[in-house]
Amino acid sequence: FQDLFGVSLVVPLMNLHIKSLGASHTVAGIIGSLYGVMQLFSSTFVGCWSDIVGRRYSLLACILLSALGYFLLGNSTTVFLFAISRVPVGIFKHTLSISKALLSDLVLERDRPLVMGRFNAASGVGFILGPVVGGYLAEFKGGFYQTSFICASIFLLNGGLVWMLPWSEENTSNRDHYQGKETNSFSAKSNHDPHLKSATSRAVTNSSFFQSPWIQVATVLKKIKGIACSNLWDVFLVRFLMSVAILLYYSNFTLALEERFGVKPLFAGYLMSYSSALGVLAGCLLGPITRLYGHDTYRLLLHSSTFTCTLILLYASAPSIWMVILSSTFLAFSTTIGRTCIIDLELTVGGNEASGTLLGVGQSVTSVGRIIAPLLSGIAQEFSPCGPPSLAVGLALVAIVIMNANKQKYRSHGSVKLKNQ
Repeated sequence: FQDLFGVSLVVPLMNLHIKSLGASHTVAGIIGSLYGVMQLFSSTFVGCWSDIVGRRYSLLACILLSALGYFLLGNSTTVFLFAISRVPVGIFKHTLSISKALLSDLVLERDRPLVMGRFNAASGVGFILGPVVGGYLAEFKGGFYQTSFICASIFLLNGGLVWMLPWSEENTSNRDHYQGKETNSFSAKSNHDPHLKSATSRAVTNSSFFQSPWIQVATVLKKIKGIACSNLWDVFLVRFLMSVAILLYYSNFTLALEERFGVKPLFAGYLMSYSSALGVLAGCLLGPITRLYGHDTYRLLLHSSTFTCTLILLYASAPSIWMVILSSTFLAFSTTIGRTCIIDLELTVGGNEASGTLLGVGQSVTSVGRIIAPLLSGIAQEFSPCGPPSLAVGLALVAIVIMNANKQKYRSHGSVKLKNQ
């Protein structure tokens, strides 16, 4: 919550600040794109690094270096300093991914969707409150600089919590509790895919943090190669397709509502905030929903993806604004459930022992989607305001076909998971 609250204080104000420094729209766009590119390439390496040196040291390093980036942002009086401040954040702002990997280490597999749902709900609350507080602070003189320092202070507070809280002992205790239950499961995964065996080996103890940097880099590259050569391509492809579909839905949301129904941007903003609040509620309801499905993550993902595809189609063909409100209401639930389920499926098929690497690769896949979606949206809008969501429906259908084609593999991993719980 604190992480996303701090970031959302600053991010909505950044474009205004860089323009006030004299940057053109093109320069502002280039800096924003460079940040996205750094996130794309660094997420896999940082996630894999957390498997090697341990969650505590990697999470603490990412928090402190991100705090440094926002502290520099608070001192950015030129466009050059602004660009420099984005470098440490672009490379090391992967605290949410490492936190999710930590949660996957601490909980049983059957409880993972519930815990991830609550984690996403807490993050969603931070994202809802942050822009409101940041917008209020921006009204004061020097408000952006104050907001940046507050964000840096929140990261430092998080760093203190990571250093002080005794989660490492809890992690060891929990692993000892259920390690025997899951030994057969991990063995089955490794034997099924020999390339993944090296990538899913037990994370090295925290003493690895003091190893030679060259040894750490070599280990990271070896683990990434293991993931690249594994049979997870279909899971990541499903994540990519569904991510692009959802991004296409939101890409021209405000403009399309104005062109199709004459709705003002303010109403579209309220509707998006309403959807975000429902997404938080959906995260809290994941526990009862997963129990209803018997902890079958694959089936829940398939149904939520199908529901998402149907709702986007309903939005694209909506004859009135009320139909848009109806589709947005249920879409908030289906997308939240789908995001949580695809992460759980990655960890189930790939092996929980390489959770940092898997989540890092998944984040890179989503970053590629963020780069491609605006281009596809621009091309589709040339034909119709409904072009982006219509294209999103097609991509979601492809993802559903892929899930159905690999049904047996997903279910075999799910049955091994349930037998050992």
